[in-house]
Amino acid sequence: MLTNLQKRRFVEEGYLQVSGAVPQIMIDAARRVVNHSIGTVGMGGENLENNRSAFFCYDILDSPTILAMYNDTPVMQIAEDLMGKGNVEPVLRAKTYPRFPLPLGEDAPEPRGHIDGVGNGLNGTAKGDYKRGFSAFAVIYLMDVPEPYSGNFTVWPKSHRTFAAHFKREGHEVLGQGKPHPEMPEPPVMVTGKAGDLIIAHHAMYHTGGTNASPNVRLATIARLQHKDCSEIGKDAYLDIWREWPGVHDVLDESVVA
Repeated sequence: MLTNLQKRRFVEEGYLQVSGAVPQIMIDAARRVVNHSIGTVGMGGENLENNRSAFFCYDILDSPTILAMYNDTPVMQIAEDLMGKGNVEPVLRAKTYPRFPLPLGEDAPEPRGHIDGVGNGLNGTAKGDYKRGFSAFAVIYLMDVPEPYSGNFTVWPKSHRTFAAHFKREGHEVLGQGKPHPEMPEPPVMVTGKAGDLIIAHHAMYHTGGTNASPNVRLATIARLQHKDCSEIGKDAYLDIWREWPGVHDVLDESVVA
């Protein structure tokens, strides 16, 4: 069960890291499934009609071994601590991302972020369209990520509040013009951690998958958690970013409410 301190950190920063949320035996099983897929299936899953390019691990999106890391561990309890008991839909699909090292000698570029759901015609959403289909990211590291520039899940702390304020001023319809570029309140954080760690982040967080200048292939699985009323609330959540988070309402105060 999350403490009020952890809830407050989530509210203020927009993300929370919980160490050891998934037991090692489940991480080992998931990594075996993932490595088998990379080595024997390779890339696939193209959908040209929706501008979806090929990617690794498309065949295990609904693997019971992968989904169990979310549905049968403290990950679901943590999500419910934030969104309310019984409010989080079971995870039915989770995408595992291998991030391969850059070529030897190539410098790692600085991270460039985005928010999900803004169409550019190349990401499965038409240019000019935008959508909000989830409430939170839930990232599970399948291996240790001990240093920056190792393919880390990367976040811009407090950016969820920056975007909420931006949408209140301009209207969320500005997303139809493409990715907005308000000034970020803090530099990006390349989240380090160990296998089994969970990073849960608000849907409005500016984020990216970091560049990998390490010698290792980084493995992490990402699910997009949905509040049970996510579809009904829809784009209103851009303006009321805590509507789907009754579990944190008791720690909200004037300094953090966007």
